[in-house]
Amino acid sequence: MNQLTDVDLGDPELYVSGNPYQVWDHLREHAPMYRNRRPDGSEFWAITTHRLATAVYEDRQSFTSERGMRIGGEGAAGRASAGKMLIVTDGTRHRRMRDVLNPAFTPRSVRRLEESMRAIVRQLLHEVRDLDSFDFVDRIAGRLPLYVTCQLLGVPRDDWDLMIELTRTAFGSVTEDGGDPISAELQEQAHADIFLYSADLIAERRRRPGDDLVSAMVTGQSAGYRMSDEDIQVNINGILTGGNETTRHATAGGVLAFIDNPTQWQRMRHDTEAVMATAVEEILRWTAPSLHVMRTALTDVVVGPQLVEAGEQVTIWNPAVNRDEAAFPHASRFDITRWPNRHVTFGMGQHFCIGAALARLELRVALDALASQVARFELTGPVRRLRSNLMWGLDQLPVRIHLEDDRD
Repeated sequence: MNQLTDVDLGDPELYVSGNPYQVWDHLREHAPMYRNRRPDGSEFWAITTHRLATAVYEDRQSFTSERGMRIGGEGAAGRASAGKMLIVTDGTRHRRMRDVLNPAFTPRSVRRLEESMRAIVRQLLHEVRDLDSFDFVDRIAGRLPLYVTCQLLGVPRDDWDLMIELTRTAFGSVTEDGGDPISAELQEQAHADIFLYSADLIAERRRRPGDDLVSAMVTGQSAGYRMSDEDIQVNINGILTGGNETTRHATAGGVLAFIDNPTQWQRMRHDTEAVMATAVEEILRWTAPSLHVMRTALTDVVVGPQLVEAGEQVTIWNPAVNRDEAAFPHASRFDITRWPNRHVTFGMGQHFCIGAALARLELRVALDALASQVARFELTGPVRRLRSNLMWGLDQLPVRIHLEDDRD
């Protein structure tokens, strides 16, 4: 790579057929604060080092998320969510909203879902154990987190598969036949269907509250603040995104990492309890499903060596930050015993992911079940990455699982 001006981190094709690791390494060394110019004339700053990412994540006085949290997301839809959805709300309103949501996401609260998670994983593994080949993303990694999220929200069991299809389409997590990206029209229709479904669910919980998260949003309050139906709708949308995408791509990406590093899988299997906590964190570091997060400068501010002017957009590229050798010795090595592990997969500061405890537990449960039953994974076809500049993950992971009782 000879010219930094040739690099466009916003090009989704880079994450399908290119080599983003080489690009990220180059930027960390030569331009850790990189002015990314896009073909349409728009610009943003891109951060690829842990030190600068931490500085921006933790500076809530100089930066806001209310003008969009992703490149291209500051349009009408983004403006409509600002101040209503947790991830694009700042200040006092953010704290009040988080107060209402947080009780459902504490480690103690999410542990109540553990047995249900284990039952889900057992059933999913039972369905694929005798198949010569199956798509791990579709059959296991994509179903566990969304089933759990649906249960958390109070979506009836009969509607779980419907929500899988709607969310995958709405958030561009699948491709149409032939690998082409889902059209904008189909995505918009899926988003509309989610909002309509959410409206019905909210109305039902206002009539008959339960012990689910939608009921908590309907009945909860913080210092006089109550969530409106619109607030609840956009947050259901956000929770479905976060609940589905992070664990989905972390689980699938973790399995691919184990396929590429079979000795690590043997360590995982034979020393499961001892390495579980560090393995979960290493998978999160390695996969970093949220590809970038954006903030907008509220005032002129210096980030590292660079003056960022008020109104300019600054993006943090989480997978690049998680491969920074200054923060992670031997960063390009997948090591399930790595400690400490200060990855930024869940962000930092006031916008640290509210669902982090839930995601960690889902990963732990999935790993525990796989380690107890699967001797090894075998790739049975080409791996396909998601075509996106927002989510960093796998669109397809065809595998066969070899069980403990296999004799071939």
